[in-house]
Amino acid sequence: ATRSSAIAFAALLGAMVVRRHELAARVGPLLQPLRVCVVLALLGGLVTYRVVPHMRGSFLKAGLSGIDLNKITTRRDGNGELVRPYVGPPVPEAMGAVSCAVYLVCLFLFIPVPFAQPGVPPYADAAFPHAELARLLCSLLSICCMCFLGFADNVLDLRWRDRLVLPLAASLPVLMTYAATGGVTTIKVPAVAQALLGTGANVDIGALYFVYISLLAIFCTNAINILAGVNGLEVGQSVVIGLTIAAFNTVQLLRWPDDPLLCAHNLFSLYIVLPFVGCSFGLMWHNWYPSAVFVGDTYCYFAGMTFAVAGILGHFSKTMLLFFLPQLLNFAYSLPQLALLIPCPRHRMPGFLQATDKLTISTCEFRPAELRPLGRLAYRTITALRLAHVSERVDGRVVMSNLTIINFVLYVCGPMHEARLTATLLGVQCAASLLAFAIRYPLAALLYDVVR
Repeated sequence: ATRSSAIAFAALLGAMVVRRHELAARVGPLLQPLRVCVVLALLGGLVTYRVVPHMRGSFLKAGLSGIDLNKITTRRDGNGELVRPYVGPPVPEAMGAVSCAVYLVCLFLFIPVPFAQPGVPPYADAAFPHAELARLLCSLLSICCMCFLGFADNVLDLRWRDRLVLPLAASLPVLMTYAATGGVTTIKVPAVAQALLGTGANVDIGALYFVYISLLAIFCTNAINILAGVNGLEVGQSVVIGLTIAAFNTVQLLRWPDDPLLCAHNLFSLYIVLPFVGCSFGLMWHNWYPSAVFVGDTYCYFAGMTFAVAGILGHFSKTMLLFFLPQLLNFAYSLPQLALLIPCPRHRMPGFLQATDKLTISTCEFRPAELRPLGRLAYRTITALRLAHVSERVDGRVVMSNLTIINFVLYVCGPMHEARLTATLLGVQCAASLLAFAIRYPLAALLYDVVR
């Protein structure tokens, strides 16, 4: 899967290089910084790949380590159950901080590139694009804040409510930049719904739009963290989403090369996403099964905020949700446990079958009669639709598989080896990306007169 993802990344960069003459003829100097960005993305990936092994010892020495519970090397009793305290080979935790640092250095080096291009006359004081510089700097500020907060979460183990509030605070620079640079707050209404609602093609929802993009920032930073628990999954899904965003930006550049504003928005998104994908590849090499490092909440928050910044300031925040379809599905499926309607264990990662070295469903136990009314309704719905493994005991207790799509795949497909499970889930992410493009273009063309 790592090799196929690298091939996909190289193919995308190759396509951009092949079409650069056609784009350059229409867009002109706007495309010049993209070449530098591609080089920085490749260098970022190489540096991350080389630095991560050298930093393992430092993280272990600092006590930032964990134990991979789903490995034969982790101590278990005669029944195959984990023995507390956990004993096994230590794996350095929060190593996503390395890719964060390399990414930020790449973007810091990139800051002057769009504003000091060879062959372009110096800006007059009144002509300098201060808004573009502010957009880039505020993006880096928000991403840097989330890297810091993610690392703090790894060290301090923050509460869930803190994980909801802190991303909102970190996204405020991006929201202010969006407002200050004239970001639109309108939504397009499908042609078939305009007559029913009595509205025009565009409806300005004002402050509600800022509520939406602030919630988008919170969702993105937590969605990847929720869909985790097996080697390579956090970085793998982020790489797929990053490649999907880059492909979308490239398609938009090819479709609307004569619209300088739209081109500028999509190029900005590429500036943010391409170095991220490159650095993530370097990290994924070490995080793939069997994982030599854990990426931690640091990487999950870093990835989520990077995507949120690209979507908000790249002006495709609604399209961004299409690229998170598996994460949206996982959130909806997990909601009964996240809302504590059904008991939620601290860790919902899959269980481990020591005899076969395969992963299986993890479970929670409860008495349906002791649940609140909404909890009983959720349990009955899950049982009626067979959305989870449910086993009833004689004493009235119920054993149910935890509500994550990782456990759902294991429930449907049966026990799987960890590497195969990760590859399957990334395959689902790739299929969701193809579905997102089908919704964004062919399906949208049936509902809207012009698809931008």
